[in-house]
Amino acid sequence: MVFEISEAGIAAARLGARTELDFRPLKPGTLSVSPVKENVVDPDEFVMAVRSLTPAQKRKDVALILPDYCVRIAVLDFDDFPSDVKEQASLVRFRVKRSVPFDVESAALSYWAQPGTNKRVDVVTVIAPLEIVARYESPFRAAGMNPGLVTASGIAAMELAQEGGLTVMAKLTGHALTVLVRDKSTLKLVRCLELPSADLDDVASVLIPTLVYIEDNLGGRADQLILCGFGAATDEAQRRFADELGVTVEPLRSPLGTPGENNAGLLGYLRSIARNN
Repeated sequence: MVFEISEAGIAAARLGARTELDFRPLKPGTLSVSPVKENVVDPDEFVMAVRSLTPAQKRKDVALILPDYCVRIAVLDFDDFPSDVKEQASLVRFRVKRSVPFDVESAALSYWAQPGTNKRVDVVTVIAPLEIVARYESPFRAAGMNPGLVTASGIAAMELAQEGGLTVMAKLTGHALTVLVRDKSTLKLVRCLELPSADLDDVASVLIPTLVYIEDNLGGRADQLILCGFGAATDEAQRRFADELGVTVEPLRSPLGTPGENNAGLLGYLRSIARNN
């Protein structure tokens, strides 16, 4: 099984001969996504929601997809990246130490050195306070499941975007906007921030300087902008951003349905493991 958590609810997928999708809404206020404070505000409601989606069974590995805004995602560039794993982890923690609002030494850390053509290496890094990750995992463990893979929604959702050229994905979840920039198959930039509102003006205030940065630092203009989580405002956002940014704008798509603000990571994960998804 695969689960994606958001303030709105828990999206789930049961894998088998046929993929079964489900969604359990959460009462408002059950979760409050943040990288610096307790996320699970109503543990009892969260536990009940998890149990309603997880039939009694022996311990089983599952994938768990967390909200982007409860973690910190960054792409770190290194002129030379050591081969020793301990040296790698130490170097990554040192680089992110001043840019995250929590103690990196006691945080959960994952990173991946992307293949490059020379010694310069772009390393995708995801880091979060260990207690925040543990509180998200706890109800699943109590239900007899082992979160063998834990990732962030934006990273998983990017699997749905076709590779080619400079691609920007803007993923809206509530008031949190995640912007991912990929050059062919290499992730180059990730930004995740909380907006005053989900209004398109607030989104544009982030996208405009991001596209300027891309042109100044990545050697060219963005080829396309992919939108996710804009719901009923998707058509308006397509027209507006295509006009204002001078870039091709398309919605994110999946063979299993339209990826939204609460399930895009789940659908992206499914796409990554099975081509018919």
